[in-house]
Amino acid sequence: MNKHEDFLLNKITGPKDVKKLSIPEMEKLAQEIRTLIVEKDAAEGGHLGPDLGIVEATIAYHYVFDAPKDKLVWDISHQTYPHKMLTGRAKAWLDPDHYEDVTPYSNPDESPYDYYAVGHTSTSVALATGMAKARDLMGQHENIMALIGDGSLTGGLAFEGLNNAAIEPHNLVVVINDNQWSIDKNVGGVVTSLKKLRDSNGQTAENPFKAMGFDYRYVADGNDLSAMIDAFKAVKDVDHPILLHINTLKGKGYEPAVKDEEAHHWVSPFNLENDQPLAAEKQKPTSKSVALDVIKEQIDADQKIMAINAAIPGVFNLDDFKNEYPANYTDVGIAEQESVAFATGFAKEGGIPVLMENSTFLQRAFDQLSHDTAANDLPVVMLVAGGTISSQSKTHLGIFDQVMISNLPNWIYLAPTTLAEEKAMLEWAIKQKKHPVAIKVPGDIPETDHQTVITDYSTINYQVKPGKEVAVIGLGAFYQLGEKVANKLGATLVNPLSANILDEKALDQLATDHKVIVTLEDNILDGGFGQKVASYLGNKDVKVLNYGQNRVYTDQTPVAEIYQQNHLTLEQIVADVQKSL
Repeated sequence: MNKHEDFLLNKITGPKDVKKLSIPEMEKLAQEIRTLIVEKDAAEGGHLGPDLGIVEATIAYHYVFDAPKDKLVWDISHQTYPHKMLTGRAKAWLDPDHYEDVTPYSNPDESPYDYYAVGHTSTSVALATGMAKARDLMGQHENIMALIGDGSLTGGLAFEGLNNAAIEPHNLVVVINDNQWSIDKNVGGVVTSLKKLRDSNGQTAENPFKAMGFDYRYVADGNDLSAMIDAFKAVKDVDHPILLHINTLKGKGYEPAVKDEEAHHWVSPFNLENDQPLAAEKQKPTSKSVALDVIKEQIDADQKIMAINAAIPGVFNLDDFKNEYPANYTDVGIAEQESVAFATGFAKEGGIPVLMENSTFLQRAFDQLSHDTAANDLPVVMLVAGGTISSQSKTHLGIFDQVMISNLPNWIYLAPTTLAEEKAMLEWAIKQKKHPVAIKVPGDIPETDHQTVITDYSTINYQVKPGKEVAVIGLGAFYQLGEKVANKLGATLVNPLSANILDEKALDQLATDHKVIVTLEDNILDGGFGQKVASYLGNKDVKVLNYGQNRVYTDQTPVAEIYQQNHLTLEQIVADVQKSL
């Protein structure tokens, strides 16, 4: 039910309605948008600070420009909540019954005002350069704009895009939304450069954008609606590349988000009365707390460890760690390629890098995983979080990490089934010096079970609990699902320990002793663990059934539905196996 029936936003069906408003009306609209963002995020969770900071710039854009003819590429597109409200999708914020109607990132399947399904970062300028070149070649004259911010400028692709945008012969506007943050505080020389520009009101002679050839403009208060309207009017239809630098306040309008930007970048559901999360944090050990405990113990034992992440300290709960061990901590910013290459260089000089990556962001560093780390066979240790089938947007799926890492030479990809096993794997990975080792950081797994915890993973020896007729191999977090299947069938249960190193002797014996072998993995099937097992057993007299997610992009699809579609429920797997016997 829409409890905000008196809101001006109810009358906004698209940008044409924004253009009819007065400045006071648009300022009222900005307040309404902020109210709705906070209310929905409190109920559902989502990106909070980035969207609160971009409200005036969004309203001003749609007031001045003529979307969808004029085109705006968002980067990072988690800043698009206000844009969605102004382009016909306001009901998804006005009415809680419709909260699920839209995805949290730009999505051309939703609206002609969105041009790409983009959920990650640093891509906008490169995309816009291609669009501008196509427009020029086809004799068109629409405005092309890339809005890049909330840390996106630290990504290498942003500079590749700027390098080409600067020589575009016609209209191309790059807007830098400079809120001084990404997920965590921005880091590096880009930060220094932007600060000099802000401190000098855009007048410093040390202007990298002018040096590249851009017509540089600066707006000191990007949350001033009139200033943003004037700035956009000044760049509309200009026939050369322009860089418009706007200084905005992340979290504007919600004081807790202004005071603690990192905690309010993305929020889980929270209480509007006191800003506290609705779900109490678990105090028991987790896969991330176990990893941090191992790293701290190793540093305290004088191991030369560097904990490295790419602007995601919150994902691994690194906030306390970076204060306790500042000499052993590096955040490279939103720059996964740099993080992997940095870790590789650190290993080359004899240090022990422990690289902490998100499965869904790691795709940006595939070249470095291969060319720099694997080809040089250097002992980088990498923890990969979020590698799981999930209900996320199609831009944030954690189902590709095994395919990326496991199919590269030299990488060893370990998959713990218990916290005790994770601890042993990380301790071994830090100690060994022969190969790069990745560990699939699981979600909710038990602290321990009745398996003997192996301490040496130089050779992979499957752990086997004997049964009859059927062998169930459950990789990592899906070992628990495998346990349930095995119990139902009286089957053999196998912990394979690794996503890519096969225990061929064990597989030979399993094929001899069983009629059916089942593989379970919390990842995409194509190129995954199960296919490796099936390929190895191809000439054996045994049936192999592989279970995981099919090679499709799901988009905000409930996990239960994904499991059902991919025959990943206990009942479906048991029925399939019984049918095959």
